[in-house]
Formats: sequence, C-alpha cells, structure tokens
Amino acid sequence: MEREIITTWKAPAAIGPYSQAVKTGGFVFTAGQIALDPATGKLVEGDITAQTRRVLENIAAILEAAGSALSCVVKTTVFLRRLEDFKAFNAAYSEFFPVNPPARLTIGAGDIPLGALVEIDATAVVLD
Repeated sequence: MEREIITTWKAPAAIGPYSQAVKTGGFVFTAGQIALDPATGKLVEGDITAQTRRVLENIAAILEAAGSALSCVVKTTVFLRRLEDFKAFNAAYSEFFPVNPPARLTIGAGDIPLGALVEIDATAVVLD
C-alpha cells in the first residue's frame, strides 16, 4: 500500500520528527495539532476557545492539502490540558462540526507541547 506525506504551508510546520499528515488507503491521518500560528510558528494567545479554533483551522488546511475536508472527518482524538475546559472546548469544537460530528476520544492530558491547552488529531476520508 502506498502512502503519501502531506505538507502545507497553510498549517504550522512539524516541531519534531513527524509529518503533518499521511494519506493512504483512502484516508488521511493528521498528526496532533496544537494552536500554532502557521505564519509565526508561535502558540496563539488566548483561552481554550481561541486555541481550539486555531487547531481546527490548522487541521482543515492539512485536510484540504490532502484532498479531504473537515466534513470528511470520521474520528478525532482530543487532549485537554485541563478537563475543566471541556464545556468551552465543546462549544468551539461544535462550530467546526455543527451536524453529524465525527467519533471522538477526549483525554485529560496534563502537559501538552509548548504549554498548549489542547491538541487534536484527525482521521478523515479522502474525497474522490
């Protein structure tokens, strides 16, 4: 089975030895994304709402580069630094998945790279 490495300048570059995403078998698998501004490579300022929006904008850009979209996401994994942010996180997350949201696992993770409040990865179907 072939696999294609996905990269786009519209999302932050990897901060370690990993790819932004890998496309294979009709799916795209994103790396975990934190709220980095793609233009500066710096963590965006703000609360869980601002960071969640930035993370999902980054994921949307990666999926677009792979020939997919947020509407094609079938599963996400979410790591929250503080579980008390769960309600506000859900409000921001639902802006990006207003109907028929993907399956999801949410974990209270404690430390997340660069002090981020949230990290999300996604698996999506590739559009034909």
